[in-house]
Amino acid sequence: MSHPLVSLNPLRTLFLAVSGVLVAAALPACDKSRQLGPPKAVAVSDDGILELSATTFNVRYENPGDPESRSWQQRIPHVVRAIRELDPDVLGIQEALHGQAADLWVSLPDYEFSGIGRDDGKKLGEYSAILYRRDRFWADPADSGTFWLSDQPAQPGSMTWGNEIPRICSWIRLVDRATNRGFYVFNTHWDHRHQGSREQAARLIAERIDARRHADDPVILMGDFNAVETNPAISFLTGTPTTLSGEPARWENGLLETFLHLHPGETHRRTVHGWSGSNRDAAKIDHVLVSPGTRVLSAAVMPNREPMVSDHHPVSARLVFP
Repeated sequence: MSHPLVSLNPLRTLFLAVSGVLVAAALPACDKSRQLGPPKAVAVSDDGILELSATTFNVRYENPGDPESRSWQQRIPHVVRAIRELDPDVLGIQEALHGQAADLWVSLPDYEFSGIGRDDGKKLGEYSAILYRRDRFWADPADSGTFWLSDQPAQPGSMTWGNEIPRICSWIRLVDRATNRGFYVFNTHWDHRHQGSREQAARLIAERIDARRHADDPVILMGDFNAVETNPAISFLTGTPTTLSGEPARWENGLLETFLHLHPGETHRRTVHGWSGSNRDAAKIDHVLVSPGTRVLSAAVMPNREPMVSDHHPVSARLVFP
């Protein structure tokens, strides 16, 4: 089931990151950034080559139990700065609550926003949202939405695979203004405890990718999968023969894991670090996967600096679609 893009305008108050300082502001006033007219003109590309960068970033939910130094109010200017340094064309965020999503939306006025809360399909619960450059892409209004990782994917908040928290995948079809070429972005956050849920999620996402309306368009699938590359659920997504629910399984249209494609021997690739800032082992659970044949120009796990922006390292990749 497709959902329209969700406007965050109903929020009355939020914190806006300006020059590294948090400033309280009313959203209607901040929304001037959305009234600057159409995106600037872009040069038409004669060669049709579509090159872009994609980043997945678990921003850590706004947890009142976190120490003050790790509170969202303290972290947001550093989160925005990290995103600016990475400079992605497409950004997938996980764990953002509604207020956090609003903060990012207004702090990044050159990006458009697509996503909903996982608890009610509106504003409640964490978002697995997608932000994209408004001057580079336009969104296909008939091809975006969110589905729940359950046997009832159209039912907000549904949980049927053993997970005790709703899990979702949001998607959008974007069209590059310079080449008029389309591509899909899927962004997800899998369960952190239940392996059966992760395996079922892999199957469902693969089915949705296979069933996309524009079958020839390439795909980016990214997110916090709570699973390393050798997990059967990730193996399935990469087209590696594996076993799911005790049965042999292989996805014929498996995707490419961008980081391991370029850095197969890298052992320092941890992405979830529990505020330690370390990446010195192979616990990489945040991934950017792409359609076969995509040229991966670069892929990196961004190390945290002090102050740390999240308990996850962002992961980025620069891509050329075939």
